Amino acid sequence: MEQKNLILAIVLSVAILLSFQLLVGEQQVAPPPQPQTATSTEQATGGTQPPAGTTQAPGAVPPAGPSIPGTGTSEVASGLARAEILANSPRIPIETPTLRGSLSLVGARIDDLTMTRYRETIEPTSDEIILLSPQGTPNAYFADFGWTGTAGDAPLPNATTLWQADGDVLRPGQPLTLSWDNGAGLRFEMVFEIDANYMMTVTQRVTNSSDAAVTLLPYGLISRTGTPEILGFYILHEGLLGVFDETLKEIDYSDLSEDGPVEAKTTGGWLGITDKYWLVALIPDQKQPISARFLHDGRSGVDKYQTDFLYGGTSLAPGAQSEITSSLFAGAKQVTLLDQYEEERGIARFDLAVDFGWFYFLTKPLFSALHHIAALIGNFGVAILVLTVFIKLLFFPLANKSYAAMAKMRKLQPEMIKLRERFGDDKQRLNQEMMALYKKEGANPLSGCLPILVQIPVFFALYKVMFVTIEMRHAPFFGWIQDLSAKDPTSFINGFGLLPWDVPNLGLLEPINIGVWPLAMGITMFLQQKLNPQPPDPVQAKIFMLMPIIFTFLLAAFPAGLVIYWTWNNILSIAQQAVIMKRHGVSIGRT
Repeated sequence: MEQKNLILAIVLSVAILLSFQLLVGEQQVAPPPQPQTATSTEQATGGTQPPAGTTQAPGAVPPAGPSIPGTGTSEVASGLARAEILANSPRIPIETPTLRGSLSLVGARIDDLTMTRYRETIEPTSDEIILLSPQGTPNAYFADFGWTGTAGDAPLPNATTLWQADGDVLRPGQPLTLSWDNGAGLRFEMVFEIDANYMMTVTQRVTNSSDAAVTLLPYGLISRTGTPEILGFYILHEGLLGVFDETLKEIDYSDLSEDGPVEAKTTGGWLGITDKYWLVALIPDQKQPISARFLHDGRSGVDKYQTDFLYGGTSLAPGAQSEITSSLFAGAKQVTLLDQYEEERGIARFDLAVDFGWFYFLTKPLFSALHHIAALIGNFGVAILVLTVFIKLLFFPLANKSYAAMAKMRKLQPEMIKLRERFGDDKQRLNQEMMALYKKEGANPLSGCLPILVQIPVFFALYKVMFVTIEMRHAPFFGWIQDLSAKDPTSFINGFGLLPWDVPNLGLLEPINIGVWPLAMGITMFLQQKLNPQPPDPVQAKIFMLMPIIFTFLLAAFPAGLVIYWTWNNILSIAQQAVIMKRHGVSIGRT
């Protein structure tokens, strides 16, 4: 196609429109949890497994491992409020700078955690984010560590075991030891330690004072009741995931319920359940081989999801003691914190808990750059502006070449119009004359495409950063932009915030709620377009006139941070293009 501008418009519009459909997609809302009913302990594997902690020989069918808690009659949803359930069981408080909650002495479960630094909305009085909840609540979500194996007729600790604590609180620098004696020569201990962030270390210890050897297999599990509401965006994974042998595996809730259990064997790595911003993950001893599983059970009428790991069995002789240490991450997916844990604890590819996607090699560096700039400046919005300048400098040589090509094409427009008037009915002759004109003047109508094409991955990577990283969540800019990860909240409906009423949600017509920043983006895009050589064909010219309007409506639903980036990028491009055009003797005001 002759017109370089038309190619640019098509490339950009198709790329953005198709990508928007693919990346964002339809919002999927999970059905609300149904009332829980009793069912058997039969698992999704099709076999019958005993509840966690009951006697089971290694190698039995199905393989020894923790069952899904709450599928028996002993753990039916109580219907009580969360606060009542917490008040009705013996607990040890958990207190850290980032978490508040409690550890249940019944079953030694980590089932009550609230994140103190994050709230549901930007309002300072909104509710704090509740991460974990005990069995009996409609959306029970908890972690559990225990043992399975062979101990003769002696019992192993299970979900109803009442543990004894050696302290009255669990906080950083103040570990807590829970102990239980089975009355048959086995003493079980679990030592809980927690740091100032979101990592808990659990040491499982067994002392055999009996006269016979026993084989025990330590395990860890995460159980979640109910399918949570997910955004359903193509570019964001919400569900079960893990890293096995350095490879990330992601499993959707729907796939697990339809396809059945997923199993893996690995040494090192981690596994868990992720939301957009929150993660609950098990981190086994990175030097020990484990068997990992992802399970689903829906036989009670309520979906239950579980991810668990099982260490290999060890024969514990009379008088011997064994212990193994695992960890549990439960909190916000802060990229720098995940990187820190990965380095300090040797957790394989822990940063992949954040869905950086296919462009990891570009997305992660972009985030790092934004994070470091924001740390210096103190504002992520300003950091976006600064990063845009750096990106413009990086692409400066390509942009100069592109704008120089545009200037030549704009200078040739009068000659091109004359050729169309002379040979408009003879397309072959017109193309020959056009090519001759380009060759004579050293112009290339396609030379300006490359810089735009190169920058498209940068645009997508920046979109990904703003969409998936918690650092952007509720991050303010200036004025009315108090959350860079959300769309511009202003609208022409209330005079862009000047009129005293709220902006309604218009459903399918929501894109017409155009805010100030999308409008500014559209205006700057229009001004930049006016600097480009205009197609002589009136139809093409009208299409170009519509492009800024289309993009204004399209970006109205994008994160405000991305719209700010695009607007600022347009302004810088206008300034750069105007200077280059002036150097080539092209009048800016000429169309």
